[in-house]
Amino acid sequence: MSATEITSTSTEVPGEANAARRAQRSGIAERRDHIKVQRGAGAGSFGRFHARLRADIARRDATGTPVSVLPSGAEEPPLPGPMMMPTDDARPIHPVDLPERLDALVAAVRERTSLVPRAGIVLGSGLGGLADDLDDATAIPFAELPGWPAASAPGHAGRLLLGTLDGVPVAMLQGRLHAYEGHPPGLVVQPVLLMGRLGARTVVLTNAAGGLDPSFGAGTLMVIADHINMTGLTPLLGPNADGMGPRFPDQTDTWTPPLRERLHACGRAEGVDLAEGVYLGLLGPAYETPAEVRMMRGWGADAVGMSTVLEAIAARWAGLDLAGVSLVTNPGAGYSGEPLSHAEVLAAGREAGPRLARVIRRFVRELPTQ
Repeated sequence: MSATEITSTSTEVPGEANAARRAQRSGIAERRDHIKVQRGAGAGSFGRFHARLRADIARRDATGTPVSVLPSGAEEPPLPGPMMMPTDDARPIHPVDLPERLDALVAAVRERTSLVPRAGIVLGSGLGGLADDLDDATAIPFAELPGWPAASAPGHAGRLLLGTLDGVPVAMLQGRLHAYEGHPPGLVVQPVLLMGRLGARTVVLTNAAGGLDPSFGAGTLMVIADHINMTGLTPLLGPNADGMGPRFPDQTDTWTPPLRERLHACGRAEGVDLAEGVYLGLLGPAYETPAEVRMMRGWGADAVGMSTVLEAIAARWAGLDLAGVSLVTNPGAGYSGEPLSHAEVLAAGREAGPRLARVIRRFVRELPTQ
């Protein structure tokens, strides 16, 4: 309608004006319908692409997982690699989501190897050298597993390895996923739970930590007797997966006492001194302040780091036997008067790594057969 037409309608009587407006709206609607028909008729391959896209979305479940990888028996082949389970760090992963995700992960691993591990080992910052001792190893980068991103923390290669350590079949995580990288807790704990689904009933967690006990110098190896979760997070938030673990898991003996005793025995046999203490987990990535160090020491913690506690909660929930060792890489903030750095962590890992490797190798050799 032109400006002239608008002016002329304003001078009409109310009944005529209303009728004119209805006619104008009817004409606009007809023109829109005409445009829709033209677009539909001329869409060609573009329209067919969107039809295929809508059909593909319809074949996916609420989490974005292709139905073809679910237990529904659909005949379509699963999408390859990480496309099977898109990574979405903005969306929480609840316990009830984990069985489906672990099924997809197990299927992806079994395409590479049939090895059934007796134990799972997580290698923390600067401690990845033990992976070089694996025989007949199959290495799978995190990013090649469905729903897992590549590891981004320095000193973490970000690979799942399956092979034999002194003749014992093991699964080994060379690096880990951290909450401070932006990952939800339900993703952070999937590697440990995957080890259990692949067959491991015992998991050994290692990490690099700052010393809260003033007697712990750099290079101290501390068997984890208990932990304090100060991340503000839990992998068990949301609807539970009752088939995997209880709604309210007991945490009294999260760090399995007989395994702690075995670690000490292995240390004595190898001539490696092992301390024992409580590990406190923070969210990170900033290091703690001197005031926080004093506070955490008052709580009864002996070492502090940015990992491990979420994995420990999930392992206990899933019924796995758990052992752990912290490598104290530096005194806590304020003890030495020097600033903290990740380079210091990696350097301590290079020095203490061989000692810890000897203990873990003996520990694995002495595990009972399943």
